[in-house]
Amino acid sequence: MDRTKKLHIAMFPWLAYGHTMPFLEVSKFIAQKGHRISFISTPKNISRLPKLPPHLSSNITFVEFSLPQVDGLPPGVESTAEVPIENVPYLKNAYDKLQGPLTEFLKNSNVNWIIHDFEPYWLPGVAAPLGINLVLFCLFNATALAFMGPPSALLGEFRKRPEEFTVVPEWIDYPCNVALKHHEIVNHIKCMNDVSDFQRMGQLIQGSQFVTTRACFEFEPDEIKLLIKLYQKPVVPVGLLPPSLPPNEEKGDDKWEATKSWLDSKGEKSVFYIALGSEVNMSEESMRQLAFGIEKSNLPFIWAVRKRPMGEGLIDNIIPPGFEERVSNRGLVLRDWAPQLRILAHSSVGGFLTHCGWSSIIEALKFGRALIVFSGASADQGLNARLLHGRKVGIEIERNEMDGSFTSDLVAKTIRQVLVEPEGEAIRANAWAMKEIFDNEELSNNYLDGFTRFIEEFVPSACHTQIS
Repeated sequence: MDRTKKLHIAMFPWLAYGHTMPFLEVSKFIAQKGHRISFISTPKNISRLPKLPPHLSSNITFVEFSLPQVDGLPPGVESTAEVPIENVPYLKNAYDKLQGPLTEFLKNSNVNWIIHDFEPYWLPGVAAPLGINLVLFCLFNATALAFMGPPSALLGEFRKRPEEFTVVPEWIDYPCNVALKHHEIVNHIKCMNDVSDFQRMGQLIQGSQFVTTRACFEFEPDEIKLLIKLYQKPVVPVGLLPPSLPPNEEKGDDKWEATKSWLDSKGEKSVFYIALGSEVNMSEESMRQLAFGIEKSNLPFIWAVRKRPMGEGLIDNIIPPGFEERVSNRGLVLRDWAPQLRILAHSSVGGFLTHCGWSSIIEALKFGRALIVFSGASADQGLNARLLHGRKVGIEIERNEMDGSFTSDLVAKTIRQVLVEPEGEAIRANAWAMKEIFDNEELSNNYLDGFTRFIEEFVPSACHTQIS
């Protein structure tokens, strides 16, 4: 394809903020090269995105499709953050019904490429007759994708029982400790509908011209090379897409001003930050054990607590009664929203107790923060937990492999190991060293440039060649 030709590229992410934001970042980079972007999602998901820079607004068009109503999905719900995990299958049913309006849009839009997420398994059947090329953009890292395996494994008959996901698969050809715990795969199965996530991935890998992943060779060289072998087609990493801090602090942001003032009063790397994402649902007992462990650590902390979806409504208070009063002299609880990137950037923060979403990990390692690893137990989070523990940039809180239970004493012990104990020195040093990769803007732009160039220069015969 002629690199001087300006392309029309459709972006089609899954219905989750952690997916729409990276898709938008890639959109902005491609738009800077002069290509036209149609960013397709539902009205509520689009409304949550930040405003575009003025110089890009003419090249990026937001295309809104109303999410079809389906049985089991409450009216007005448009994202994973609005439903408990057991209702995510209904959201997938609704997403699959976007096939009709998307097909009509593509027939009349002269789209050259669709960069899509891991869910729309039906998309190859729509795009091929229209002569549209597909890129599967996986927001997982290469380690998680390697664990999932080649299309034959994703679409095959084996690995049907949970136990089969708890061992390192036979196709991994490098030293590896990454597998799921029993409770993690059981939990993840809850969010799949009649077409499993594995089937979706397998069909989309087969139907795409190439695959991209939020990864880089500097962090996962063996894993990316294995993916190329497993998929038998190009795998072109898009880089880590580290987010940028806002250029200057927004006036009137009272929550950040108060948080910053509190952090300014603390010693360097003395505080740990806790955030479990917007979609992690824990039992009342698990929340009790986590809270008591945080309390027993006797270290200063900031805890970002979000309302969690539960059935028809939201749980207002998931922190045990009396907790905030007991820790008021050294703990800060932020409700609903927290300026996570700014908190992690502050010099008083030394560690991050994380649910192991890949976006949160990238944000933490961008600032060299050591990780207290607590898997959210869905999707790739358990795999990320093993990866971080194995790379010695964090320590995983020990949990019962079958049911995921844990004790407050183990929480407190792990927090102290990561933040202050001598045995955590190597963890802290390794995490700090990760800034060279995770906070490298030049490296990130080089990957984005290589990805864009691959699209611009793509010819069908390249499908079976290795591009480095």
